[in-house]
Amino acid sequence: MHGFDETRPIYIQIKERIEEQIVSGQLQEAEQIPSPTQLVQFYKMNHLTISRGINLLVEDGIIYKRRGVGMFVAKGAKEILLQRRKEQFVSQYIDPLLREAK
Repeated sequence: MHGFDETRPIYIQIKERIEEQIVSGQLQEAEQIPSPTQLVQFYKMNHLTISRGINLLVEDGIIYKRRGVGMFVAKGAKEILLQRRKEQFVSQYIDPLLREAK
């Protein structure tokens, strides 16, 4: 099933794959992302699962919907994602390391 980790929710992994495409530059600001129908066909999975992952990105301000046109990468999305990754790295690795060092 396109290399999904069965131990984690698939919709989260869909969200993460789109985020990775934004961070890597495969998807640029204001660029249209594939439609849910295209993603359903590509990943061969339930429309609800795909929509759930996309809706998380909309809620986070990473993508936005234009009624009747499609979904697009929001301005500043890459910076938001990079900043979030930096914060996660600090909280996951640096903070525990500093606590241990004390």
